[in-house]
Amino acid sequence: MKTGDNMDENKGMYQALGIDGDVYEFGETICKTLKERFDKIDETAEYNQLKVIRAMQENRVSEACLYSSSGYGYNDLGRDTLEAVYASAFHTEDALVRPQIACGTHALAVALAGNLRPNDELLSPVGKPYDTLEEVIGIRPSNGSLAEYGVSYRQVDLKPDGSFDFENIEKAINHRTRLVTIQRSKGYQTRPTLSVDRIGELISFVKKIKPDVICMVDNCYGEFVERREPTDVGADLMVGSLIKNPGGGLAPIGGYIAGKEEYVRNAAYRLTSPGLGKEVGATLGVNQSFYQGFFLAPTVVAGALKGAIFAANIYEKLGFSVIPNGTESRHDIIQAVEFGNPESVIAFCKGIQAAAPVDSYVDPEPWAMPGYDSDVIMAAGAFVQGSSIELSADGPIKPPYAVYFQGGLTWEHAKLGILMSLQKLKERGLVTL
Repeated sequence: MKTGDNMDENKGMYQALGIDGDVYEFGETICKTLKERFDKIDETAEYNQLKVIRAMQENRVSEACLYSSSGYGYNDLGRDTLEAVYASAFHTEDALVRPQIACGTHALAVALAGNLRPNDELLSPVGKPYDTLEEVIGIRPSNGSLAEYGVSYRQVDLKPDGSFDFENIEKAINHRTRLVTIQRSKGYQTRPTLSVDRIGELISFVKKIKPDVICMVDNCYGEFVERREPTDVGADLMVGSLIKNPGGGLAPIGGYIAGKEEYVRNAAYRLTSPGLGKEVGATLGVNQSFYQGFFLAPTVVAGALKGAIFAANIYEKLGFSVIPNGTESRHDIIQAVEFGNPESVIAFCKGIQAAAPVDSYVDPEPWAMPGYDSDVIMAAGAFVQGSSIELSADGPIKPPYAVYFQGGLTWEHAKLGILMSLQKLKERGLVTL
């Protein structure tokens, strides 16, 4: 069979899934311009894959590590070895990797509550944190917030061009500043995602002013995008979710906290109980998924990155503001597209849902989701509920009416999702090719 015949068959399959010829050809034109960038992504994935394999071999991962534990979970070989694997891969002293951590927000809350005490101050030098952390901190009042326990909060916004406001960061650091939290990804904002180099620059600046301050990085959506992680450039703690990048699409739940042993142990005492810490916590059959997901994560992240770059170039070509733009270097898997109206955000999300392997027939609608200050629309026909390393898109229904696209366990699925989002916009007369 000739190459041209294969292409015709591919086009026919896309058409069978609802992608018309014009949308398909538009996408193919964009794809042809991205080969060099995709090759570089594959090189990074290869490096990170070898890094993970080395960490597994160094820590003597065995078949016994894949077994389950129950009850208290004392002496769970798989759990303890996996935490050593994370610490090796991320070049840290210790790690906490647990199914008892419900989500990324929970992991961050545990790390913060474990290492902050009454009268301490928390500083964010990169502006407002992700929406769900507002109630954890107490920016929006909530039961059990850090504010209720006497922890104060201060933030320094980024400058309009996205650079750090070093002058005001220095002014904000004081004798009560115990922990500095740095959110790598943009969240529901349109600021640039922070590269590992920029995070290192910020940490170095903060440490010169107050060497004993704890620098914590919210690394959600950032793992394995670059060859280095924030812990390679001075972060004392790094936190993430296993239903994002490091879970590789296989972890059914969980989060991790990696960093200096003292701070990881403090978090463990908060997660379980003072006096118990890391010694308890049964794995209940998830060890194999955690190991295999971490093993696959570099390749899965590479596919998601390709999808994000494809989306950026598709929508930039159509005249929309995209962050990052089509040629910028990538530091997380999230792609923001500003549409300026709610109809386009909703249509985009309906397209992502229609491309899903699970619940493709479901029609997502905006709703008042817990932890957010406006209605939010979320599209995710995923094997793991809410998994944002799987193909997904979401956005708050408020100005500037931006949608945030991320994930895709394979590049091919991410490509279909983007084409389907474009198809839905085209059908509603919201774009013209």
